Amino acid sequence: MYQPRLKHTYRDEIVPALMKEFKYKSVMQVPKIQKISINQGLGKAVSDKKMVDTAIEELSAITGQKAVACFSKKDISNFKLRKGMPIGAKLTLRGDNMYDFFDRLISIALPRTRDFRGVKASGFDGRGNFTLGIKEQIVFPEIDIDKLKNINGMDITIVTSAKTDEEAKALLNQFKFPFVKK
Repeated sequence: MYQPRLKHTYRDEIVPALMKEFKYKSVMQVPKIQKISINQGLGKAVSDKKMVDTAIEELSAITGQKAVACFSKKDISNFKLRKGMPIGAKLTLRGDNMYDFFDRLISIALPRTRDFRGVKASGFDGRGNFTLGIKEQIVFPEIDIDKLKNINGMDITIVTSAKTDEEAKALLNQFKFPFVKK
């Protein structure tokens, strides 16, 4: 039966290491990754309706799970935006899909970023969640550059069960997340 590499690594290596580091009494206290949310805001989609469909296809190809469109909640005349217009795409990954995506993000996509020196650790929110922005979706190998019309960025939020940023950073470090070395 298939099991993602990082899920196996978490159970066999990361849990014992974090229990030792933070002196947890139970395995259930050890923080884990609960979900990964990916959002893509498309401001230019106001003038081009097909842009949202393209973004949904790309996100679905990258993650292996169907993305959904985001719609505007109110009218903003300065941006020529009407309530109910599609302006983005989003999806949430859990379980094996989440571990597969996280593995590809760490080992393939982030190192393909131009002039990559690591991810700044300033993306923690104070509650143990980490958000990073990617400027170009072409860092993922599933995207065919020749068929690309627009280059869009995305926000990736890693939601953990950690209570503090310190625990969450230790968890991500154990997964070999490429933080900038100080």
